[in-house]
Amino acid sequence: MFKIDNLSFSYNTNEKELKNNVENINLKIKKGEVVLLCGESGCGKTTTTRCLNGLIPYFFNGQRTGEAYLNGKKISEMPIYKLAENIGSVFQDPKTQFFNVDTTSEIIFGCENLSMPENELKKRLKTVVDEFKLYNLLDKSIFKISGGEKQKIACASVNAVYPDAFILDEPSSNLDSESSWNLRDILQKWKADGKTVVIAEHKLFFLEDVLDRVIFFKNGKIESEWNIDEFKKINHRKLGLRQLNLNNLKVYHNDYYSKNQEFFELKNFTFKYDKSPILDIKHVQIPKNEIIAIIGKNGAGKSTFAHCLCGLERSCKGELILDNKVLKRKERLKKSYMVMQDVNHQLFAESVIDEVLLSMDDENEELAEDILKNLNLIHLRDVHPMALSGGEKQRVAIASAIASKKEILVFDEPTSGLDLKNMMDVSKNLIYLQKLGITSFIITHDYELILETCTHIIHFDNGLIIDNYKIDEEKLKKFFIK
Repeated sequence: MFKIDNLSFSYNTNEKELKNNVENINLKIKKGEVVLLCGESGCGKTTTTRCLNGLIPYFFNGQRTGEAYLNGKKISEMPIYKLAENIGSVFQDPKTQFFNVDTTSEIIFGCENLSMPENELKKRLKTVVDEFKLYNLLDKSIFKISGGEKQKIACASVNAVYPDAFILDEPSSNLDSESSWNLRDILQKWKADGKTVVIAEHKLFFLEDVLDRVIFFKNGKIESEWNIDEFKKINHRKLGLRQLNLNNLKVYHNDYYSKNQEFFELKNFTFKYDKSPILDIKHVQIPKNEIIAIIGKNGAGKSTFAHCLCGLERSCKGELILDNKVLKRKERLKKSYMVMQDVNHQLFAESVIDEVLLSMDDENEELAEDILKNLNLIHLRDVHPMALSGGEKQRVAIASAIASKKEILVFDEPTSGLDLKNMMDVSKNLIYLQKLGITSFIITHDYELILETCTHIIHFDNGLIIDNYKIDEEKLKKFFIK
């Protein structure tokens, strides 16, 4: 179905250190195949998907040689509407592909563009809502749902068009565990229906029973290729890849749980949106100087809790008590720093180094460079933050948080879209911060990060804390492994 013939592409940019270019790619993908593109961040996976779905050359400028083909036709010469009929694309940041302000309209937007009759629109809407289990997300504002819920809407909207092929770029990056397994089920259905699926992905656990073939990229080139049986036998960590089977993981960071324990105490901690309760915590004690994983399904209230904890929500009610003192909202703002799920909202400077210096009370360029080295960002020191990949932006925001020297750090999906190496770099820095006496709250669906890094778990459901415990492998398995 797809063929890439000696394709090379480099982006038009003055930033010489930026990666993501590809060189001399040759690849054939048969109709009905499910193929994984994997490798470290910047290895060329996303660029390859853009060549397959027509984003290159239509939306990204650069120098290109060679060709990509769909059913024997040059993709670069096919009109966009024809590509949209045949290929459904889901991007790493789903907001970039939304055209509507409500979820239901977004799901059927592609079908409307193809001028389908009303009865067909209703039929397809019902089908994808059933398949993706979206009953509670219909008729919601796009701006009021979580990142993972946006990802589900994006997948459903491309599925509604019934294309012959799907190209997915980090589709699980913001999905909770249950939604990732649901995505596995959808992929299996597409496979059974004879659809062709190309996935660029770092998290592998939900793909084990779906894949036919794995293509491994390194430095913009295809270095290795395996069928799924061969891929199951290799050492994934040696290649810098995430685990294919979550049962192979274990708790690594359980030796630093504070002995002389102090606590944050929350009393009647509540938040409402348009009179609807989003957060309701009667009373809870949370250990200080731990790395605390905030887990729960998409939309459970995790991000809202983080915003309230940091003092970002004016209408949050209740008390946060630390060292026998009630911290009011403005005091919480001074003591805390949050890395948001969408880091584009908090990148302001003209270069990466300036971004880190901006978060310091007293600028220290040597310290800023040390932080960038620890997060594998020093080679991007003078690059504009908005020219970086999603994972690189994420690490710049984390670097700023570390440089702020705040008492409480909150990270909302800090490893979204990160490969194993960069996930491990984030983990090492979080453990280092813990040894400095800093408390970190990590909102995450990343089971590998939790086992590698965290010491305490808070489990949210429907705005309530339903569990609060020292890290326990067996408890976590029940939530993360299907």
